[in-house]
Amino acid sequence: MKLNNLKPAEGSTHSRRRIGRGPGSGLGGTSTRGHKGAKARSGYKKKVGFEGGQMPLQRRLPKGGFKNINHKEYFAVNLSTLQKLAETKGLTKIGVEELVAARLTNGKELVKVLANGELKTKVDVVAHAFSKKAEEAIKALGGNATII
Repeated sequence: MKLNNLKPAEGSTHSRRRIGRGPGSGLGGTSTRGHKGAKARSGYKKKVGFEGGQMPLQRRLPKGGFKNINHKEYFAVNLSTLQKLAETKGLTKIGVEELVAARLTNGKELVKVLANGELKTKVDVVAHAFSKKAEEAIKALGGNATII
């Protein structure tokens, strides 16, 4: 067996249809495009979502929702997480830098402290926002909740 002897399997290849090469080919005349209409013309391009003149789906369905341009997305940190961090690292002041060092946030996100879990040690916390209960829990132990 040599490279010049190799052939594709029987029936696996087909000759290309040569459209618009005269009436003798059987594919002349309208060249498989049918008679008249946009699809028969040269330069026809189907628009995305076009349904033949029927009102397209994206225009039939009602628009919904509202996106507030002033909305701020916060990264949530619970009191239980702050407690763990204070115990393991021996911290008395926890800010965004300490959370980045502990790989809890990347430093670009806004941080909000939530009151999930309980705080047992006095800790000064610096964050972008606090829930009311979290702020009360921090101050009840003698700590400070400072907003950046």
